[in-house]
Amino acid sequence: MSSNTIEEFIHRSYVSRPKYIEIMAGVPENYSQIKTLGDLLGINYKHVTVERQLRGNLIAKLKNCEYPYPGIIGYNEDVIPAVNRAILAGHDILFVGQIGQAKTKIAECIAESLLSLVPVVQGSITNDIPTSIPEEQMINILNDAEVLRTSPEFTVSKECEEIIRNNKLETKINWIEGSQRYRYILATPDISVKDLVGQIDAIKIAKKGIELYDIESYSSGQLLQARHGILCIDELPVLDPRKQVALLSVLQEGKFTTGSYPVVFKPDVKIMATANPVDYTHSGKIIEPLFDRLRSHVNTHYPRNTLDEMLIVVQEARIADAGNVFLPVFMLRTIAKIMELARTHHDINHDKGVSVRVAIHSTELLVGEAERTRSISQLVKAIPRFCDIHSIHQSVKFELTEIEDTLETRINVLNSIIDNAIREVSHEYIQKLSVEQLAKLKIDFTKNKTFAVSQVTLGSKKSNSLDYESQLELFPELKQVVKETIFVIENEQKQFVEIAENLGIRREIVCIREDMNGEFTAAVTEVILEGLRWVQPPLLDRKDDCYGAIQ
Repeated sequence: MSSNTIEEFIHRSYVSRPKYIEIMAGVPENYSQIKTLGDLLGINYKHVTVERQLRGNLIAKLKNCEYPYPGIIGYNEDVIPAVNRAILAGHDILFVGQIGQAKTKIAECIAESLLSLVPVVQGSITNDIPTSIPEEQMINILNDAEVLRTSPEFTVSKECEEIIRNNKLETKINWIEGSQRYRYILATPDISVKDLVGQIDAIKIAKKGIELYDIESYSSGQLLQARHGILCIDELPVLDPRKQVALLSVLQEGKFTTGSYPVVFKPDVKIMATANPVDYTHSGKIIEPLFDRLRSHVNTHYPRNTLDEMLIVVQEARIADAGNVFLPVFMLRTIAKIMELARTHHDINHDKGVSVRVAIHSTELLVGEAERTRSISQLVKAIPRFCDIHSIHQSVKFELTEIEDTLETRINVLNSIIDNAIREVSHEYIQKLSVEQLAKLKIDFTKNKTFAVSQVTLGSKKSNSLDYESQLELFPELKQVVKETIFVIENEQKQFVEIAENLGIRREIVCIREDMNGEFTAAVTEVILEGLRWVQPPLLDRKDDCYGAIQ
């Protein structure tokens, strides 16, 4: 193209209405075919700000009755409405909650679900959208002329300008997703102001021989690397006041400067931060101007019911050999119950909390214990049982307040919580037994004395060794109760799988299989045996690895 033709082409593109239908806020329906700067200018592309992307895409999802935050469970009644209000209002958000309450996960989910694709020049570090270059500057770059800057404002990097100057309208464009424009910072004492706003790079000055305050000497910080996206600052109160001040102008005016560097940067970024309630309420932890400019403060919480925690565990647990694992619903419920009891325990520090991660890690350990003790050596499915439960000691983390916080007292507190959780869960499956059934069960145990359980005892016979199914043949009433309970649990399992599927949660590790080799029967048997300890009056007692009738 001649200089005049380029000028006409650029002017028409900048002042004319877009030639495309949007499939998301600012995204052309044929965006995958837009691969060069010429293609982009040819459709009169108009960039949509982050605020408009978030708002527009949220509105579209709500109109279509789509859940905007896949993977976020248990917040539909309070947290999600608050987040939606904040996004519709165009607010930056401070999430306030204890550890393991999905605060940063929500921010990440917003980036993945509600940010639109944007076109950036291939190779750009600062997500340079070429049409953000002012019209006159774009014309000069494409005509290989000097760029006249009327204001000290950063639009695209020098590297981006050079790429366009060298490749003209054939400059390659990449459409990048919201997750690629999400930056996460864990606020630690070693985070510097330069990490946030960037710095003058002495190495660049030395290598390129450029002037100290030339734009080419600038190295971008996290604010500019999150450009056209979301910057998440985890544990914001940990940042000292001087570093918090660096965020003020971005929140108030959408721009920042760095030191004495004579350039204004407009990152078009939404800031989402997190804080622990203790730090949030502590005077001076977040400087007042910043506290005020984070316009929406959203309080998170731990799962309000057992089902939500169970779903979160299945969603988040990392199970290496998922095809060889089955998680019974009663084991998931027991883990969730342990968390619930720990969070309300009078000796445990409520300010510190008990993270949902503890439930996730405990479930992973239960699977590992089932593999270690039975699955690997005996080639059976890894199905956790009550006898595996104390393997979770190494993952349960909490602080004590009312009593001396020693390892021994923590172990005692946790064992007490585990026993109470097992009692509550197992009793649910026993409470419907009739007086006649309980009487027959007592006769079973009077005749046959004891039922042996252990981690290494298999569910069904693989050799001449003791197993659960062979023992059940000696306890006809217990065998019948186990059979009936298996039917109940299978229905519970199917209902749980259906709920998980509706939420897009993987179902593999909770789906009932055909090849469970008696291991499922063994796990259910332990539930019944444990439950019989807690009927009134108690029917069984446990000594070492044996359940026997109370005389």
